[in-house]
Amino acid sequence: MKDVKLWTALITPMREGGGIHFEDLEKVVRRQEEAGNGILLIGSTGEGLALSDVEKYAVVDYVSKMNPSVPLMVGVGGFNLDLQKKWIDSCNMMNIDAFLLVSPLYAKPGPVGHADWFMQLMDQSAKPCMLYNIPSRTGVKMSVGVLKAVKNHENFWSVKEASGSIDDYSEFRETCPNVPLFSGDDALLPFFSRMGCSGLVSVSSNVWPKATSRYVEKCLDGDTEAMLPLWSKAIGAMFSSPNPIPAKVLLHKKGVLQTDVLRAPLTSREVNDMDLLMDADKIINEWFKKVN
Repeated sequence: MKDVKLWTALITPMREGGGIHFEDLEKVVRRQEEAGNGILLIGSTGEGLALSDVEKYAVVDYVSKMNPSVPLMVGVGGFNLDLQKKWIDSCNMMNIDAFLLVSPLYAKPGPVGHADWFMQLMDQSAKPCMLYNIPSRTGVKMSVGVLKAVKNHENFWSVKEASGSIDDYSEFRETCPNVPLFSGDDALLPFFSRMGCSGLVSVSSNVWPKATSRYVEKCLDGDTEAMLPLWSKAIGAMFSSPNPIPAKVLLHKKGVLQTDVLRAPLTSREVNDMDLLMDADKIINEWFKKVN
């Protein structure tokens, strides 16, 4: 797992009626496996909060029984601590490699309660844990004080930093110089990589598994300048509507998914400019041919 530089926050394919499309789920998992990318299940890109506990378990169980050759990480996100512990207990028994622990939603705890949330979840876990800082979704920022309080826990593995702030990333890097920090923002990887970033947890790699892997390699090698305009444009297209709408719509258009169905309140009808997505697909595919 230490060698994985790119984790794909996997979408959850759905049927027209809204149920899980397991055949398409297997297809998207195999695409990531072929590219050598680690797989994150049931994150926000996977619409984890819109799925029932039964559905979430079915997704993780199905993928873990596929026994892919790449590591599997499972998202843990909510606001009820006991329910999150039960979810971790369920996943501990499956063939997975790590957990992504999200800050508690909506409650906006102070640093003591925030650190205690992470500590209790890591106590419950039998796997290494990546802590996820994404204040735009949770309403609370993971402070340096929280990181200091939890950094010595035996199950603390890494941090996914998605605050959108280069200053916050720099502060985390200085506070815990030996902790792997992953960008949670595709577009900021070129900047984070200059400050000791370990890799990326990506949305774009759903659509471009191999090309995004090459993008990560080049960023971590310091070769960023020539890629910035092109990748910035493509990533902008992938976030032109709320995530994961553009990814699902484009994968459906490319024939990878049989539908672009999402769970309410998300809908593919938010996409107003299909040409924007198709142009992004074209420029990334052309770029990959040149660099490969």
